[in-house]
Amino acid sequence: MLDRLLASAVPEVASAAVALVAVDGVPVAVAAHGELVRYADAAGTLALDRPAVAADSVFDLASLTKLFTTVVAVSLAETGALALDEPVATWLPAHYGDRPSITLRHLLTHTSGLPPGRRPDGVAPESRWDFVLSAGVTGPPGPYVYSDVGLITVGRVCEAASGMSLDRLVDTIIARPLGLADAAYRPGASSLPRIAATEYKPERSGRGTSAPAGRVVRGEVHDETAHALGGVAGHAGLFSTAADLLRFAEILRTGGAGVLSAESVAEMTRDHGVAGASFRQALGFRIGDPAIVGPLADAHGHSGFTGTSLVVDVERGLTVVLLTNNVHPLRGRAGIRDLRNGVAAFGGSLV
Repeated sequence: MLDRLLASAVPEVASAAVALVAVDGVPVAVAAHGELVRYADAAGTLALDRPAVAADSVFDLASLTKLFTTVVAVSLAETGALALDEPVATWLPAHYGDRPSITLRHLLTHTSGLPPGRRPDGVAPESRWDFVLSAGVTGPPGPYVYSDVGLITVGRVCEAASGMSLDRLVDTIIARPLGLADAAYRPGASSLPRIAATEYKPERSGRGTSAPAGRVVRGEVHDETAHALGGVAGHAGLFSTAADLLRFAEILRTGGAGVLSAESVAEMTRDHGVAGASFRQALGFRIGDPAIVGPLADAHGHSGFTGTSLVVDVERGLTVVLLTNNVHPLRGRAGIRDLRNGVAAFGGSLV
């Protein structure tokens, strides 16, 4: 059944897809369909070399990165390096000194009033972080406004509070303790043969009026803001595999997995009563998001713009991972919501 679900969606919804369903942390169904690089350009010309996807293929996680950033922040709160209800201005006074009411909890629940995004197009590299972090608010803290800027800021707070870069924090706090072999920002050249391509992006082909050129993005973060910030950011930038995400999900399913305390997991996963969202908002995680959970109304999870999703139903002991490159060769391909919900429903049918 899982094979048929992916086969029905490839290559129309995505050129590559991997799904994994686990019960009590043990995989019970795994499927992989498609090609890591199917298209050579935005017009859909088939690439000459089209390597097959496999269960251990690596995908750009997009906004699933936010979940890793959340765990890092909660872990640092456990150690006392930061506090979730302390003003962000404590760590970023130059950017938040004039808005002392915004806390880290606001950022993690998308209730800070910050805008959805602020791309530093045309901004000099040395000024990009200042440009993004100085984004003005759209209103006072309280109502739900999904914000990449908020999670970018969380990552920067974690760096300021710990004295470590965000990629090192993810590696030290999450990846190494859980044995995540492939979860990393800016994956190395050795991983490239296993990485799924994302969007075809045009590039200038030099001076004058020469015809525009372009390339298929592979092994570099798809998100433009994360790319402009050097590839390491709190909202996007991580690459990983389905098996790694299953191990990551054990933090929720087991009440910490040695990474967090049970009390911290309970705080991270509780409904924070946020108004204005189509789901219940926890810290970083969503509860019952209709875009990804299918019939699993009380499951935690998140989706990623590239076509990824993670769903964890703690009561059922169920974890559902879906990795695709729905943006290859172009964003806006229909059907990813149905595929996400279909895979989640299949998982729910097993328990």
